[in-house]
Amino acid sequence: MPTVEYLNYEVLDDNGWDLDDDDLFADAADAGLDAEDYGELEVNEGEYILEAAEAQGYDWPFSCRAGACANCAAILKEGEIEMDMQQILSDEEVEDKNVRLTCIGSPQADEIKIVYNAKHLDYLQNRVI
Repeated sequence: MPTVEYLNYEVLDDNGWDLDDDDLFADAADAGLDAEDYGELEVNEGEYILEAAEAQGYDWPFSCRAGACANCAAILKEGEIEMDMQQILSDEEVEDKNVRLTCIGSPQADEIKIVYNAKHLDYLQNRVI
């Protein structure tokens, strides 16, 4: 069963971290963050990451649940996530910036690291509902 290690984008600023820090997840693990902001969740085969987070009681952002907005966007830092029919992200955002939509994204590797709540990134703001 795939494991998703996650970090809330909103805590990056609070802690002076950068999305490109090599030690981002190690720093998060040492920072004493609450479970909503940092941790791991198991995702069933074929299950969407957002669904898995909700099933475990987390209140992650979303709106449309259809890959048509950027509310549930996450940055993939490690591993692979396959998305069903998303229509809002550019090829550059998916391939170069590693943006994934958690409402239609399911893990394709045993271990994945994401920074969720990435809707706050400047280049995604215009697609948040």
